[in-house]
Amino acid sequence: MKLKQFIQQETVLTAAAVLAVVSAFFVPPDAQYLGYIDLRTLAILFSLMTVMAGLRRQGFFDGLGRALLSRTHSTFQLTLVLVGLCFFGSMFITNDVSLLTFVPFTFVVLSRLGADVRRALLIPVVCMQTIAANLGSMLTPIGNPQNLYLYGKSGMSIEGFVLLMLPYTLVSLLLLLAWAALVCRKTSAALSVDELVSSSASQGDQKIILLYLVLFAVCLLSVIRVLPYGIAFAAVLVCALFVDPRTLRTVDYSLLLTFVAFFIFIGNLGRIPAFSGWLQEFLTGREVLVAVLASQVTSNVPAALLLSGFTAETQALIIGTNLGGLGTLIASMASLISYRQIARELPQGKKQYFGLFTLSNLIFLAILLGVWFLLR
Repeated sequence: MKLKQFIQQETVLTAAAVLAVVSAFFVPPDAQYLGYIDLRTLAILFSLMTVMAGLRRQGFFDGLGRALLSRTHSTFQLTLVLVGLCFFGSMFITNDVSLLTFVPFTFVVLSRLGADVRRALLIPVVCMQTIAANLGSMLTPIGNPQNLYLYGKSGMSIEGFVLLMLPYTLVSLLLLLAWAALVCRKTSAALSVDELVSSSASQGDQKIILLYLVLFAVCLLSVIRVLPYGIAFAAVLVCALFVDPRTLRTVDYSLLLTFVAFFIFIGNLGRIPAFSGWLQEFLTGREVLVAVLASQVTSNVPAALLLSGFTAETQALIIGTNLGGLGTLIASMASLISYRQIARELPQGKKQYFGLFTLSNLIFLAILLGVWFLLR
């Protein structure tokens, strides 16, 4: 892969690496560098990504979607299922995996409908799915990478984390339901189950699926600190190596390297007194709003990693970076997954999708910031 192509594909990783290298000129490498790296976050993140990649390769999520669609009989029900898969699925399989799985699934399902219905539903539904994945993922520590990191850093209980984000999740669900009703108001139609569900869908290896589900339970026990993270990491790595080694090739290692680079950059910034003092003072009392704004230009994962090194108000960062996933197309990098799908499958609809996505995100963000203002 050429350097230019790599930079285009891995922009965030490249930026993080450059920042880490530049910071090393101000704080030369020494033994303290080892203390920068949060091994717990990296190990659990790798474990969860491997398990999700394995289940996805076995068609587990695709089968789940087809099972739900078998009970669908109208465009409104269809829209609820497709958006609900992303909203509720992202709570457990991350927003990235939800969109990687269910957006292509949506293209297949909608291709079986009439041209007029497909044209009316495709862009709004994919837009809703993207927002739903980013909003549903904020409820749990495993919903997205920054939650996993901030949850580990905060020392919160799982119940405390869920209760913190529950009001925003419930409001988000109501907003999505209202939007689905609005979209389907002019495209209400009865559907045949046979139109939607293909009987030729391939079945995965049930034993491997069961193994990954057990490993997922092990990962959850590690997340809630019942099991040491090293046990989950070793169990997932060994099982994948011996049972399903191809899955290890599909893990997003660039995300893990991005975390490492940001850990180094943040650790070095913390050892530069002038900058550290200024950023701490600037953040004080503004954690949520700064996190939202920072997410718009860096995406919410880097924003969480950067800001967490300069404030003890981790709960405020959890709220800010989750709400900050709304807004621009790069506020949550998961949003780019859907945009690329639209650009590939419906290139003439890119501008329409981008306009609807931006407007919808800003409306959702404004409403949820209003909820935060009332709750604070």
